[in-house]
Amino acid sequence: WGLMLVLSVAIYGSHAPLLTLCKVDGMIPFSSTSVVVLVELTKLMFSLLFLLTWNRELLGVAVSWRHVAPFALSALLYAANNNLVVHMQLFMDPSTYQVLSNLKIVSTALLYSLFLRQRLSKRKWVALFLLVAAGVSYSCGGLQDPGSPSKMQLHVTLVGLLLISVYCLISGLSAVYTEAILKTQALPLSLQNLFLYFFGVLLNLIGYFWSSAEGSFLEGFSSWVLVIVVSQALNGLIMSVVMKHSSNITRLFVISCSILVNALLSVTLFNLQFTLLFFVAVSCIGLAVHLYYGVT
Repeated sequence: WGLMLVLSVAIYGSHAPLLTLCKVDGMIPFSSTSVVVLVELTKLMFSLLFLLTWNRELLGVAVSWRHVAPFALSALLYAANNNLVVHMQLFMDPSTYQVLSNLKIVSTALLYSLFLRQRLSKRKWVALFLLVAAGVSYSCGGLQDPGSPSKMQLHVTLVGLLLISVYCLISGLSAVYTEAILKTQALPLSLQNLFLYFFGVLLNLIGYFWSSAEGSFLEGFSSWVLVIVVSQALNGLIMSVVMKHSSNITRLFVISCSILVNALLSVTLFNLQFTLLFFVAVSCIGLAVHLYYGVT
Protein backbone atom coordinates (compact mmCIF):
# COMPACT_ATOMS: atom_id res chain seq x y z
CA TRP A 1 0.00 0.00 0.00
CA GLY A 2 2.75 2.41 0.96
CA LEU A 3 4.64 1.82 -2.29
CA MET A 4 1.49 2.21 -4.39
CA LEU A 5 0.44 5.46 -2.70
CA VAL A 6 3.92 6.98 -2.92
CA LEU A 7 4.11 6.02 -6.61
CA SER A 8 0.69 7.56 -7.24
CA VAL A 9 1.71 10.79 -5.50
CA ALA A 10 4.84 10.92 -7.68
CA ILE A 11 2.83 10.35 -10.89
CA TYR A 12 0.20 12.97 -10.05
CA GLY A 13 2.90 15.47 -9.09
CA SER A 14 5.02 14.89 -12.20
CA HIS A 15 2.18 15.22 -14.72
CA ALA A 16 2.28 19.01 -15.16
CA PRO A 17 6.12 19.20 -15.35
CA LEU A 18 6.11 16.40 -17.94
CA LEU A 19 3.58 18.31 -20.03
CA THR A 20 5.84 21.36 -19.87
CA LEU A 21 8.79 19.27 -21.09
CA CYS A 22 6.66 18.19 -24.08
CA LYS A 23 5.99 21.76 -25.23
CA VAL A 24 7.44 23.04 -28.48
CA ASP A 25 7.67 26.85 -28.75
CA GLY A 26 5.41 27.10 -25.72
CA MET A 27 2.65 24.97 -27.26
CA ILE A 28 1.51 21.38 -26.70
CA PRO A 29 2.32 19.72 -30.08
CA PHE A 30 0.05 16.68 -29.73
CA SER A 31 -3.67 15.97 -29.46
CA SER A 32 -4.80 15.57 -25.85
CA THR A 33 -7.61 13.31 -27.10
CA SER A 34 -5.05 10.95 -28.64
CA VAL A 35 -3.21 10.75 -25.32
CA VAL A 36 -6.42 9.94 -23.43
CA VAL A 37 -7.25 7.16 -25.93
CA LEU A 38 -3.75 5.67 -25.55
CA VAL A 39 -3.92 5.87 -21.75
CA GLU A 40 -7.26 4.02 -21.75
CA LEU A 41 -5.91 1.45 -24.24
CA THR A 42 -2.81 0.88 -22.11
CA LYS A 43 -4.96 0.35 -19.00
CA LEU A 44 -7.12 -2.08 -20.97
CA MET A 45 -4.07 -4.08 -22.08
CA PHE A 46 -2.65 -4.20 -18.53
CA SER A 47 -6.04 -5.34 -17.18
CA LEU A 48 -6.19 -8.12 -19.78
CA LEU A 49 -2.63 -9.14 -18.87
CA PHE A 50 -3.52 -9.30 -15.16
CA LEU A 51 -6.63 -11.33 -15.97
CA LEU A 52 -4.65 -13.83 -18.08
CA THR A 53 -1.94 -14.08 -15.42
CA TRP A 54 -3.89 -14.36 -12.17
CA ASN A 55 -7.56 -14.97 -13.03
CA ARG A 56 -7.36 -17.13 -16.15
CA GLU A 57 -10.22 -19.34 -14.90
CA LEU A 58 -12.60 -16.37 -15.25
CA LEU A 59 -12.22 -16.29 -19.04
CA GLY A 60 -14.80 -19.05 -19.43
CA VAL A 61 -17.25 -17.67 -16.87
CA ALA A 62 -20.54 -16.31 -18.16
CA VAL A 63 -20.90 -12.65 -17.18
CA SER A 64 -24.31 -10.97 -17.03
CA TRP A 65 -24.93 -7.67 -18.80
CA ARG A 66 -25.89 -6.37 -15.34
CA HIS A 67 -22.21 -6.64 -14.40
CA VAL A 68 -21.01 -4.90 -17.55
CA ALA A 69 -23.56 -2.13 -18.17
CA PRO A 70 -22.79 0.02 -15.08
CA PHE A 71 -19.22 0.56 -16.33
CA ALA A 72 -20.54 2.19 -19.51
CA LEU A 73 -22.03 5.02 -17.42
CA SER A 74 -18.82 5.29 -15.41
CA ALA A 75 -16.71 5.61 -18.58
CA LEU A 76 -19.20 8.13 -19.99
CA LEU A 77 -18.88 10.31 -16.86
CA TYR A 78 -15.08 10.21 -17.04
CA ALA A 79 -15.13 11.04 -20.77
CA ALA A 80 -17.52 13.97 -20.16
CA ASN A 81 -15.22 15.27 -17.44
CA ASN A 82 -12.14 15.08 -19.66
CA ASN A 83 -13.92 17.12 -22.33
CA LEU A 84 -15.16 19.66 -19.79
CA VAL A 85 -11.58 20.32 -18.66
CA VAL A 86 -10.75 21.48 -22.17
CA HIS A 87 -13.88 23.48 -22.97
CA MET A 88 -14.34 25.35 -19.69
CA GLN A 89 -10.88 26.90 -19.93
CA LEU A 90 -12.22 28.95 -22.85
CA PHE A 91 -14.20 30.91 -20.25
CA MET A 92 -11.47 31.39 -17.63
CA ASP A 93 -7.70 31.71 -17.43
CA PRO A 94 -5.60 28.68 -16.38
CA SER A 95 -4.84 30.13 -12.94
CA THR A 96 -8.54 30.53 -12.17
CA TYR A 97 -9.14 26.95 -13.27
CA GLN A 98 -6.38 25.72 -10.96
CA VAL A 99 -7.90 27.57 -8.00
CA LEU A 100 -11.56 26.68 -8.58
CA SER A 101 -10.93 23.04 -9.50
CA ASN A 102 -10.02 22.43 -5.85
CA LEU A 103 -13.74 22.55 -5.10
CA LYS A 104 -14.00 18.99 -6.48
CA ILE A 105 -12.57 17.87 -3.12
CA VAL A 106 -15.74 19.15 -1.43
CA SER A 107 -18.09 17.73 -4.09
CA THR A 108 -16.42 14.31 -3.95
CA ALA A 109 -16.58 14.20 -0.15
CA LEU A 110 -20.25 15.26 -0.13
CA LEU A 111 -21.25 12.63 -2.69
CA TYR A 112 -19.09 10.01 -0.94
CA SER A 113 -20.87 10.73 2.34
CA LEU A 114 -24.34 10.83 0.71
CA PHE A 115 -24.32 7.91 -1.71
CA LEU A 116 -21.97 5.50 0.08
CA ARG A 117 -23.50 6.38 3.46
CA GLN A 118 -20.13 7.06 5.01
CA ARG A 119 -20.66 9.54 7.82
CA LEU A 120 -17.69 11.88 8.22
CA SER A 121 -17.02 13.47 11.60
CA LYS A 122 -16.58 17.22 12.02
CA ARG A 123 -12.84 16.68 12.45
CA LYS A 124 -12.64 14.86 9.13
CA TRP A 125 -14.59 17.63 7.38
CA VAL A 126 -12.12 20.15 8.77
CA ALA A 127 -9.30 18.01 7.36
CA LEU A 128 -10.92 17.98 3.90
CA PHE A 129 -11.44 21.75 3.92
CA LEU A 130 -7.77 22.09 4.83
CA LEU A 131 -6.98 20.14 1.64
CA VAL A 132 -9.05 22.68 -0.30
CA ALA A 133 -7.16 25.51 1.42
CA ALA A 134 -3.85 23.85 0.53
CA GLY A 135 -4.82 23.54 -3.13
CA VAL A 136 -6.04 27.13 -3.34
CA SER A 137 -2.91 28.46 -1.60
CA TYR A 138 -0.60 26.57 -3.94
CA SER A 139 -2.60 27.56 -7.04
CA CYS A 140 -2.61 31.23 -6.03
CA GLY A 141 1.17 31.45 -6.08
CA GLY A 142 2.97 28.65 -4.26
CA LEU A 143 5.74 28.93 -6.83
CA GLN A 144 7.12 32.05 -8.48
CA ASP A 145 9.15 32.75 -11.58
CA PRO A 146 11.90 35.23 -10.58
CA GLY A 147 11.53 36.91 -13.96
CA SER A 148 7.78 37.47 -13.55
CA PRO A 149 7.16 39.11 -10.18
CA SER A 150 3.67 40.36 -11.10
CA LYS A 151 0.78 39.16 -8.97
CA MET A 152 -1.68 36.64 -10.37
CA GLN A 153 -5.03 38.03 -11.47
CA LEU A 154 -8.04 35.74 -11.70
CA HIS A 155 -10.58 36.01 -14.48
CA VAL A 156 -13.71 33.92 -14.97
CA THR A 157 -17.03 34.46 -16.77
CA LEU A 158 -20.49 33.43 -15.58
CA VAL A 159 -20.45 30.55 -18.07
CA GLY A 160 -17.07 29.53 -16.66
CA LEU A 161 -18.49 29.41 -13.13
CA LEU A 162 -21.36 27.26 -14.34
CA LEU A 163 -19.00 24.88 -16.16
CA ILE A 164 -16.62 24.57 -13.21
CA SER A 165 -19.61 23.73 -10.99
CA VAL A 166 -20.71 21.01 -13.43
CA TYR A 167 -17.10 19.79 -13.66
CA CYS A 168 -16.78 19.45 -9.87
CA LEU A 169 -20.14 17.67 -9.67
CA ILE A 170 -19.31 15.19 -12.44
CA SER A 171 -15.80 14.66 -11.06
CA GLY A 172 -17.18 13.69 -7.67
CA LEU A 173 -20.04 11.67 -9.14
CA SER A 174 -17.82 9.66 -11.50
CA ALA A 175 -15.37 8.81 -8.70
CA VAL A 176 -18.02 7.86 -6.13
CA TYR A 177 -20.15 5.93 -8.66
CA THR A 178 -17.11 3.94 -9.81
CA GLU A 179 -16.15 3.17 -6.21
CA ALA A 180 -19.70 1.94 -5.52
CA ILE A 181 -19.61 -0.41 -8.55
CA LEU A 182 -16.18 -1.79 -7.71
CA LYS A 183 -17.17 -2.53 -4.11
CA THR A 184 -20.68 -3.90 -4.62
CA GLN A 185 -19.84 -6.37 -7.39
CA ALA A 186 -18.37 -9.71 -6.32
CA LEU A 187 -15.96 -9.76 -9.25
CA PRO A 188 -12.15 -9.54 -9.26
CA LEU A 189 -10.75 -6.10 -9.96
CA SER A 190 -8.94 -7.19 -13.13
CA LEU A 191 -12.26 -8.19 -14.73
CA GLN A 192 -13.99 -5.00 -13.58
CA ASN A 193 -11.14 -2.92 -14.99
CA LEU A 194 -11.47 -4.78 -18.29
CA PHE A 195 -15.11 -3.65 -18.57
CA LEU A 196 -14.38 -0.08 -17.48
CA TYR A 197 -11.44 0.51 -19.79
CA PHE A 198 -13.13 -1.18 -22.76
CA PHE A 199 -15.86 1.46 -22.59
CA GLY A 200 -13.19 4.10 -21.91
CA VAL A 201 -11.37 3.27 -25.15
CA LEU A 202 -14.62 3.08 -27.10
CA LEU A 203 -16.05 6.41 -25.91
CA ASN A 204 -12.78 8.31 -26.25
CA LEU A 205 -12.23 6.94 -29.76
CA ILE A 206 -15.69 8.19 -30.69
CA GLY A 207 -14.77 11.55 -29.17
CA TYR A 208 -11.54 11.65 -31.16
CA PHE A 209 -13.24 11.04 -34.51
CA TRP A 210 -16.13 13.32 -33.59
CA SER A 211 -13.75 16.21 -32.97
CA SER A 212 -12.29 15.75 -36.48
CA ALA A 213 -8.81 16.57 -35.25
CA GLU A 214 -6.36 17.60 -37.92
CA GLY A 215 -3.12 15.72 -38.42
CA SER A 216 -2.28 12.11 -37.67
CA PHE A 217 -3.19 10.33 -34.44
CA LEU A 218 0.43 10.31 -33.18
CA GLU A 219 1.44 13.73 -34.51
CA GLY A 220 3.72 15.62 -32.13
CA PHE A 221 4.48 12.59 -29.97
CA SER A 222 7.87 12.28 -28.27
CA SER A 223 9.49 10.06 -25.67
CA TRP A 224 8.11 12.35 -22.94
CA VAL A 225 4.57 11.78 -24.23
CA LEU A 226 5.10 8.03 -23.97
CA VAL A 227 6.24 8.51 -20.37
CA ILE A 228 3.00 10.42 -19.71
CA VAL A 229 0.88 7.66 -21.29
CA VAL A 230 2.49 4.83 -19.33
CA SER A 231 2.57 6.74 -16.03
CA GLN A 232 -1.06 7.88 -16.30
CA ALA A 233 -2.16 4.34 -17.17
CA LEU A 234 -0.28 2.97 -14.17
CA ASN A 235 -1.80 5.63 -11.95
CA GLY A 236 -5.30 4.77 -13.19
CA LEU A 237 -4.75 1.13 -12.25
CA ILE A 238 -3.47 2.13 -8.81
CA MET A 239 -6.51 4.35 -8.24
CA SER A 240 -8.83 1.47 -9.11
CA VAL A 241 -7.14 -0.57 -6.36
CA VAL A 242 -7.56 2.35 -3.96
CA MET A 243 -11.28 2.71 -4.75
CA LYS A 244 -11.86 -1.05 -4.56
CA HIS A 245 -10.09 -1.62 -1.25
CA SER A 246 -9.91 1.84 0.36
CA SER A 247 -11.92 4.94 -0.61
CA ASN A 248 -12.10 8.10 -2.66
CA ILE A 249 -11.01 10.06 0.40
CA THR A 250 -7.63 8.34 0.20
CA ARG A 251 -7.48 9.37 -3.46
CA LEU A 252 -8.12 13.01 -2.49
CA PHE A 253 -5.22 12.95 -0.04
CA VAL A 254 -2.95 11.41 -2.67
CA ILE A 255 -3.81 14.19 -5.13
CA SER A 256 -3.22 16.89 -2.50
CA CYS A 257 0.12 15.42 -1.41
CA SER A 258 1.25 15.44 -5.06
CA ILE A 259 1.63 19.23 -4.66
CA LEU A 260 4.95 18.51 -2.93
CA VAL A 261 6.30 16.49 -5.87
CA ASN A 262 5.04 19.06 -8.37
CA ALA A 263 6.79 21.85 -6.48
CA LEU A 264 10.11 20.02 -6.14
CA LEU A 265 10.19 19.12 -9.84
CA SER A 266 9.20 22.65 -10.89
CA VAL A 267 11.93 24.20 -8.75
CA THR A 268 14.54 21.70 -10.00
CA LEU A 269 13.65 21.70 -13.70
CA PHE A 270 12.36 25.22 -14.32
CA ASN A 271 14.19 27.30 -11.68
CA LEU A 272 10.99 28.44 -9.98
CA GLN A 273 11.10 29.65 -6.38
CA PHE A 274 9.05 28.71 -3.32
CA THR A 275 6.84 31.41 -1.84
CA LEU A 276 5.17 31.75 1.53
CA LEU A 277 1.96 30.29 0.05
CA PHE A 278 3.79 27.03 -0.71
CA PHE A 279 4.65 26.58 2.97
CA VAL A 280 1.07 27.48 3.89
CA ALA A 281 -0.12 24.71 1.55
CA VAL A 282 2.35 22.19 3.03
CA SER A 283 1.23 23.08 6.56
CA CYS A 284 -2.44 22.64 5.61
CA ILE A 285 -1.75 19.22 4.08
CA GLY A 286 0.24 18.07 7.10
CA LEU A 287 -2.48 19.19 9.50
CA ALA A 288 -5.19 17.60 7.32
CA VAL A 289 -3.39 14.22 7.32
CA HIS A 290 -2.97 14.46 11.10
CA LEU A 291 -6.64 15.31 11.68
CA TYR A 292 -8.03 12.67 9.33
CA TYR A 293 -5.71 9.75 10.00
CA GLY A 294 -3.64 10.55 13.07
CA VAL A 295 -6.15 11.67 15.71
CA THR A 296 -8.30 9.10 17.50
